[in-house]
Amino acid sequence: MRRNAGNRLLDGLKGATLGTGLALLPAFALAAGPEPKSFRDWMAGCDNIKTCTALSLPAEAADPVAYLRLERPAGPDGAATLMLRLRGDWKTPPRTVQLRLDGAAFPAGGKPLPVTVDADLATLTFSAEDMSALIEAARKATKLTVTAPGLTGSVSLVGSVAAMLWTDEQQGRLGTTTALVRKGTSTAVPPAPALPVIAAVPAPPMLDMKAGKQQAASLRAERKKKDPDSCEDDATLVKQDEAWALGNKRILVALACSRGAYNLSSSFFIMPENEPAKATPLGFAGGGNDLTNASFDPRTGHIAFFDKGRGIGDCGAAGGYAWTGTAFVQTEFSMMGECRGIASEDWITLYRSKGK
Repeated sequence: MRRNAGNRLLDGLKGATLGTGLALLPAFALAAGPEPKSFRDWMAGCDNIKTCTALSLPAEAADPVAYLRLERPAGPDGAATLMLRLRGDWKTPPRTVQLRLDGAAFPAGGKPLPVTVDADLATLTFSAEDMSALIEAARKATKLTVTAPGLTGSVSLVGSVAAMLWTDEQQGRLGTTTALVRKGTSTAVPPAPALPVIAAVPAPPMLDMKAGKQQAASLRAERKKKDPDSCEDDATLVKQDEAWALGNKRILVALACSRGAYNLSSSFFIMPENEPAKATPLGFAGGGNDLTNASFDPRTGHIAFFDKGRGIGDCGAAGGYAWTGTAFVQTEFSMMGECRGIASEDWITLYRSKGK
């Protein structure tokens, strides 16, 4: 039986401990660039333009979930930002939180720090002064405790210095005045690589539903003749097949080939209209033409996918591709190899671009 990438991801993440989850991600998840690195209770990674992220990992089954996220663009002027996230079950959202480092008030004097709240997620954005103080304290401190009315969470600092040292190294900051950890007197920091510019092409007017289903059905029948095991074909999957016009009598077809509890894997093809025998599989990063929980927006020419490691969507891989008129080109990719309650918007970005 055909098994989708999401199921393979889930198999790898079940029971994965820190440092092993990343190695068990499917190949496409690591194809966008160098994979994130594990540093005890922290993880760090950089994207194609050397913007780097360092992230603390909450304990398994932590309640509430609390974590720190540091992000910094490359280049001499790249300024770091540090946020604390706290996810809690509150009826009245907190306005402030209080922090302690290994039991001692932080910042000095124990002043409450303001947070913004979106649903169950509270965010504290550190000032430059408090960020510098926390990074310096992390050399010796092992735990940051955050308290809001009715709940207390903790963030491990074990591995944080190593993670930040690694990001400094990736950006060429070691021994410079801008380094987070190992500062020096040099001011020579490499410039950031150029951000790829991708000109997406919107698709022509959509096929009507009947025509789209007919195009997909013809391709499904053709694929079954060539390789009966390439795509499961029960009725519930067939209903999920889709097709869109791409112009010049080309059709984008997504065949729903495998379903799990929370993941639907689809195989993507471009075929000449009414000529399924000439269909060509799309080639996505890492090889293969499958994406999980994917959707195509013809108005923007963009395919997005979200491969969940488990049902709540706190681990896995997400990204997208843009139609340029001749091919689908990768536009973004992020991932999280540990299922620890971290929101998908905070996953480590490994590839980014901008539209034109």
